[in-house]
Amino acid sequence: MTVRNLAYALKPKSVAVIGASPRPGSVGAVVLENIVAGGFQGPIYPVNPNHASIGGLTAYPDIGALPTAPDLAVIATPPDTVAPLVAALGARGCKAAAVLTAGFGEGGTAQGEARRQALLDAARPHLFRLIGPNCFGLMVPGCGLNASFARLPAEKGHLAFISQSGALVAAMLDWAKPRAIGFSHVVTVGDMADVDFGDLLDYLCKDPDTHAILLYVEAVTHARKFMSAARAAARIKPVLVVKGGRQSAGAKVAASHTGALAGSDPVYNAAFARAGVLRVDDVADLFAAAALLTSGPLPQGDRLAIVTNGGGFGVLATDTLIGSGGRLAALSPETLARLDGCLPPTWSHANPVDIIGDANGVRDHDAMAAVIADPNVDAVLAMLCPTAIADPLEAATAVADVAAQHPERPILTAWLGDASVGTSRAHFMARHIPTFETPTEAVMGFLNLVRYAKRRDLLLETPPSSAEIAPENVAAARALVEKTAPGWMAAPDVKRLLALYDIPCNRTVLAADGAAAAEVAQAWNVPVALKIFSPDVLHKSDVGGVALNLEGPAAVRAEADAMLARVRRHIPDARIEGFIVEEMVRRPGAQELILGIARDVTFGPVIAFGHGGTAVEVINDKSLGLPPLNLKLARAMIAETRVGRLLEGYRNQPPAKIDAVASALLSLSQLVIDNPSIAELDINPLLADENGIVAVDARIKIDPASAPLVISPYPRELSKTLTLPKGDSVFMRPIRPQDEPALRAFIKSLDPQDIRFRFFAPMNEMSHGMAARLTQIDYDREMALVVFKDEKSEDALWGVARFFADPDNRQAEFAIVVQSHQRSLGLGMALMNEVIALARRRGIGAFWGDVMSENRRMLDLCERLGMKRSASPVGPDIVRMTLALKPD
Repeated sequence: MTVRNLAYALKPKSVAVIGASPRPGSVGAVVLENIVAGGFQGPIYPVNPNHASIGGLTAYPDIGALPTAPDLAVIATPPDTVAPLVAALGARGCKAAAVLTAGFGEGGTAQGEARRQALLDAARPHLFRLIGPNCFGLMVPGCGLNASFARLPAEKGHLAFISQSGALVAAMLDWAKPRAIGFSHVVTVGDMADVDFGDLLDYLCKDPDTHAILLYVEAVTHARKFMSAARAAARIKPVLVVKGGRQSAGAKVAASHTGALAGSDPVYNAAFARAGVLRVDDVADLFAAAALLTSGPLPQGDRLAIVTNGGGFGVLATDTLIGSGGRLAALSPETLARLDGCLPPTWSHANPVDIIGDANGVRDHDAMAAVIADPNVDAVLAMLCPTAIADPLEAATAVADVAAQHPERPILTAWLGDASVGTSRAHFMARHIPTFETPTEAVMGFLNLVRYAKRRDLLLETPPSSAEIAPENVAAARALVEKTAPGWMAAPDVKRLLALYDIPCNRTVLAADGAAAAEVAQAWNVPVALKIFSPDVLHKSDVGGVALNLEGPAAVRAEADAMLARVRRHIPDARIEGFIVEEMVRRPGAQELILGIARDVTFGPVIAFGHGGTAVEVINDKSLGLPPLNLKLARAMIAETRVGRLLEGYRNQPPAKIDAVASALLSLSQLVIDNPSIAELDINPLLADENGIVAVDARIKIDPASAPLVISPYPRELSKTLTLPKGDSVFMRPIRPQDEPALRAFIKSLDPQDIRFRFFAPMNEMSHGMAARLTQIDYDREMALVVFKDEKSEDALWGVARFFADPDNRQAEFAIVVQSHQRSLGLGMALMNEVIALARRRGIGAFWGDVMSENRRMLDLCERLGMKRSASPVGPDIVRMTLALKPD
């Protein structure tokens, strides 16, 4: 369940308050008072069997007595009454309720869990939507609805705020009111028995009154739905989040280094980043970032110019900027000369631009105009320290005038102090110019802008193609995994598995005892490493279970006996199954890296990268990513770390082959996609230098328990040779992000009339943004099948058919376009049959598309497929063609 019937809760035309009360201070009384005081224009129905009227409104004894079914019910009654009430409401025709009552399993009690299940069972037959239970209520200021027990109402605006905490909402409203922050919706989701973050993101994504979506998250449920909804919303409007519960006091001790690195909060960071969601530290940052993101353009980079009348504050701002990863803009010679002409000789002659404490409005204007025009500047921070000479409002007016003349570049302001700058801040807010109280807040606001811009751009970047694993290797790897019993895979099998996925490894064999290990050393005639092999020894070096640089069989035999004795002293009961013999890898100067896979309880498989070696947890230099990865995402993971910068080379150390490291990350991503029973994987160390990479030590743990991906991988199983009606064969597969150039070339090659029929408007060339949206698809919710002459001709598209399913999977819109010279082959009919069959297999109920009435060829094709005509809401010249796939 996602957006279905949510409009009854978020745009209600009538409201019933179940448990309304005349008793002052009770929840039922406060909620009813808030609804009335908010100016809600629809019918309001108090329900209470003990009163004929409440607050001047006619009260009804029960749901059956209501004059009509309300759109929304607000329930504030004892917990055991809620499920029967929901059943009665659903039977009456009501479609949504906000359940304020607690007692539905918050503490893990069996009674509460039983109530929760009863509540869901009561709602399910009626497709009834539940907000809560244990929630604070909801507000929709645009229709005057305040169905909450908040002390203050939300002002009308364009921010939507979704929170798991009612207390935080209460404090936030108190904070937002004097700052004139307004909202389209405020929703507390409570225990999320039904409606959750994913549902609300899907709804608000398409709400025209919502310009940005703000979240307070303590835990995500239904992670796959959340990721799909968040990724879709973030492409359209800013989505920002504060995550509560950063520290996990009760975290279990992980069996692998990767598991230790991939704690819950870092995984949330990775998930938010992948979805294009901007995470900030607290609620003040949340609204500051929202104000920034909805008030002007995004910066094109991280180069900030600072204009101030107080040099000390310029220094503080610079410290924060540099310390947090930003850059001071290097002003051009032309800008410096222009500033020399409008500023006194004692100005700073550099960025920050100190215009001196006696600056007037003219000086402010001229300095700002010079700096903002500099092509080396991505944004400008204007700061003012109140002095007896400088007029804060005059300066604010000057800066606002410059901002109006340069809408293409962000301007941030920080008028410092309080008593004398309130009017100036109000002047900025009225003109939608972001304003802050301190230099640190302003700089961090700018850096949040930069982070958001990078994440949004990453959603639209076309990733480079990457090599795929050969099918025979995938099959061999799967056989290796399936033959392994739950637990740790044998070391030689680990190395074989990695090699099948194109990760170079040193030679590794398992020897039954010291004598067998010595025979291996003699046969190889190279220095070897000897390691204990025991299911009870996870960190071998901790118990003396590793010896390096052994030369010759005698040394290996002697070390095996000594190692066995050491391990026995540390772990007397350890099961010793032999020794691992590995060829020594000597790569002086190579960086030690860790690559791995871990399972997160919420987001499933996670890929880790970082600084490796025995001190990996102490160094704690890591980045995390969610599969499936592409090459651009893998490179971004590497670039996030300190060791990633070392890989670029320094002093006399040449750069390592970073693309080889990135390819290894892609291989791990594909490995866990193909083999979901891999629970943990460590490659530590993976050595990387100018000659490439080699995996020296690795471990893999198998656990058949399901760990589904939260981002749908590329469905390569749909790739096939397609036989057309006249016997011709073509190659068909799902579209990939790397197909953007081919798609744009295909559109450019089409006949102008074909383009008009497909897009309902003439178009000379498809933009990068549109092409990215049509190639970087969410395979959970949509599908696009592309056709080529054959598998070797993937740069020349012949046709593409797609469908977009709604979040409820009830219906899907289709679209198709085929090269005109391929129509005679029957390609259009064949493609439509393929996408219809796929939609039917996914359980989609109806398949529809809008067709121009003059596009007779397409109308005829649709009718031959069994589609029915109807009027389209798009316009009189458009026909809607619909095919029922299964009963709704």
